[in-house]
Amino acid sequence: MGENLKGKNAVVTGAAGGIGHEVCLALAKEGANIVANDIGASRDGSGAEAGPVDKVVDEIKKLGSDAIANHDSVVDFNAAQGIIKSCVDKFGRIDILVNCQGNLRDRMIWNMTEDEWDSVMIVHLKGTFNTCRHACTLMREQKYGRIINVTSDAWRGTMGHVNYGAVKGGIVSLTRSIAREMGRYGVTANCFAPIAATRMTLNDEVIKGTWKRVEAGVMTKEQAEQMLNMPGPEHIPPIVVYLATDHAANINGQVFHAEAGRVSIYNEPVEIRAIYKPEGIFTTEELINAVPKTLLTGYINPAPPQPERDKKAT
Repeated sequence: MGENLKGKNAVVTGAAGGIGHEVCLALAKEGANIVANDIGASRDGSGAEAGPVDKVVDEIKKLGSDAIANHDSVVDFNAAQGIIKSCVDKFGRIDILVNCQGNLRDRMIWNMTEDEWDSVMIVHLKGTFNTCRHACTLMREQKYGRIINVTSDAWRGTMGHVNYGAVKGGIVSLTRSIAREMGRYGVTANCFAPIAATRMTLNDEVIKGTWKRVEAGVMTKEQAEQMLNMPGPEHIPPIVVYLATDHAANINGQVFHAEAGRVSIYNEPVEIRAIYKPEGIFTTEELINAVPKTLLTGYINPAPPQPERDKKAT
């Protein structure tokens, strides 16, 4: 057992399996008490089962830390308040919030339904807002807190689940904004973007869909094999634990990538070039002539038109 988080109290959402489960154990091994939250839903967000998160609590206690299970849904604003309150009621205060909840409803944009969009938006983005909102009220008062939200490389753009890419980008922006609002109160907010084999990223549906993309020409065989052979979630928690410690007190509003044997940090989104017309408004013709030679110097279209491939993609 380590002691980097001794005496700290954490809420972990999406705690029943995959990355959330591993994060719970890693925090506990450093001495943190845990509220393990999960409704026990399936990959698409349907259903509920208490057993999986109860087992996580048992594992935590065997490590020597204290823990309780919470089965409420983060998508309900008032229930999310209850999740945070359960930590205070049990352990006296909340020091750490790690949002790992998620679901997937994969579809290409031209086939995606409103329900598939809304379901992913509510679980990921609204759920993260709900828990952060209620945690920030308490963390602001106590002038201490660590908020760590899961995002994904998909926040930079993805294929086959635009709903997922959109919410992960939203979580990055939400987290960066929380960092700016809460930093003065001793509260940090950061993101981690993991790559790991879990039921969210690898199952029969995902495997089948991956090879369909190879057949459609939107993904190479090498890319598919790399994705389908990714290591497990046990490699992800160290960066989460680090961000939860007092050693990371000055790290705020950042996005880290984590996978087996590699941790990296994303660059800050900043303007890189500009053109100016101090007097008057740019005409369309002026932009047609100027933009390719200035703003788009060295630019490469990430998805140029390929009509034959587009006919195959579904």
